[in-house]
Amino acid sequence: MADKPRDPAVSIWVKPPRTRKHGAAPSGLSRDRIVGATVDLLDADGVQAFSMRRLAATLDVTAMSVYWYLDTKDELLELALDDVLGRMAVAPPTDHDNWREQLRTLAHEYRRCFQQHPWAAQLAGQFLPLGPNALLLSTSAIDAITRTGLTPDRLGAALGLIFEYTYGFALLESQWLVRVRSSGLPEEEFHKVVHGLVEQADTRYAEHAELIDAVGHNSAAARDRRFAQGLDLALAGIDATIAGAPGTR
Repeated sequence: MADKPRDPAVSIWVKPPRTRKHGAAPSGLSRDRIVGATVDLLDADGVQAFSMRRLAATLDVTAMSVYWYLDTKDELLELALDDVLGRMAVAPPTDHDNWREQLRTLAHEYRRCFQQHPWAAQLAGQFLPLGPNALLLSTSAIDAITRTGLTPDRLGAALGLIFEYTYGFALLESQWLVRVRSSGLPEEEFHKVVHGLVEQADTRYAEHAELIDAVGHNSAAARDRRFAQGLDLALAGIDATIAGAPGTR
């Protein structure tokens, strides 16, 4: 049975203020400490291995002590996701005067966040971006795109071009890195294994192997280069639209 769609109304960021449970807060514990430990566990083992019981053991407290601060595991995952988004270098919108460089910086920071925290790419597809750090990213991106001179009916598409590209790239990259880590092999060795399996599945692959290797995930440098090139093409497309469309400023 498919998972029930998540109800955005239960998000920790929009739900009514929480009524504190009876009794004093557990000694030596805080929400910040809980979120920090959660991020560490997610970085180490991913979402699937995470549990409130394991978190409590890491903090050397009971699970009920953690629940004094939060009602559900989903709330904690939302907090962890916004916490790592807050580690991005996102300057306030008023600190920028070049929309191209602003979007370029935001895209690289967004990808870097998911590189350092692969689990965050998975959670970003499950939770609405309602936390303060996610909203700062959104506000900065909207500020940049509205200064392109594009007509209003194209602003959403242009913004999606940059950030849907970035998220899609980062999600596939994070999944690849998880597979590499699970294999126990160096990345280039794992790439050779995958290369061989694909050739066995379809001999036509060998005819295009050079091209496919050039755009593949076989090294960090290759991924960096391909991401930067794709981002440049997206920004060039926005520039071309601005230059050629009537009604742009």
